[in-house]
Amino acid sequence: MNKSSMDKNTGSGEVTIKGTEQSIMHSSTGNREFQIFVSKPLEEPPPSGYPVIYLLDANSVFETMVEAVRLQSRRPEKSGVVPAIIVGIGYCTNGPFSSERYYDFTLPVAVTELPKRPDGSPWPAHGGAENFLKFIEEDLKPEIGKRFKIDHNSQTLFGHSLGGLFTLYVLYKNPYAFQNYIAGSPSLHWNKNWFHEEEERFLSRLNQGNGDISLLLGVGEQEGTHKSRMNENALELSIHLSMTDCGINVQFKEFEGEGHLSVLPPLINRALRFALKENVPS
Repeated sequence: MNKSSMDKNTGSGEVTIKGTEQSIMHSSTGNREFQIFVSKPLEEPPPSGYPVIYLLDANSVFETMVEAVRLQSRRPEKSGVVPAIIVGIGYCTNGPFSSERYYDFTLPVAVTELPKRPDGSPWPAHGGAENFLKFIEEDLKPEIGKRFKIDHNSQTLFGHSLGGLFTLYVLYKNPYAFQNYIAGSPSLHWNKNWFHEEEERFLSRLNQGNGDISLLLGVGEQEGTHKSRMNENALELSIHLSMTDCGINVQFKEFEGEGHLSVLPPLINRALRFALKENVPS
């Protein structure tokens, strides 16, 4: 079809995904600004409300997850995926990532303890994970709860790379903030000492609750050669948490032939079944 016939027979303009919207949201602490992407199912909510998946780095993967849910939730009895609200947390940028994520997803740590940057340049500002968690819990979640009928017992946090590190930070710091945690290729080497130091308090927090918590750790096979030991660190954590008998359902998956970024689509597919399977009508 040539250009003139396309112009004659089709509308022009940007492509949008039905049922999605975006807005700017400011944090009540830390003076931060976020681009919030929301996808609401076209179906009516179940009696318990919609399950919700909170997605980090939304500029890069929001559309991928939305389309995966839209397609797979058509036959939940076959796919194990039900309609869900996707809440993407991103930044005011046209690129897939923003350097602001280094601040929001990491814990305070001395510059001398940070891994060296590949190009030798200084790392962006870091150490804002505590304020970012406050934004999610005190600003974003209440807003989503006001606008939609949601299932407060089916909330998931999905993060990849530094976002995976932040996902594990939330698990350790406030384990019952979510029921499901998806940590893809987590950059544990950034704050590995903190997790060792925090473990006793983490186990104490788990003992104070009575909900079910599930954790999926996913990595790409090709990441196994990275000097950060990303795959080894994730596997070690999954084994350790399984052996501590802490009551968390832990799964580890290494995706064959995938690298640090190419792992995202198969990880999302696996994550949807992992997070939403309990919501499938029997």
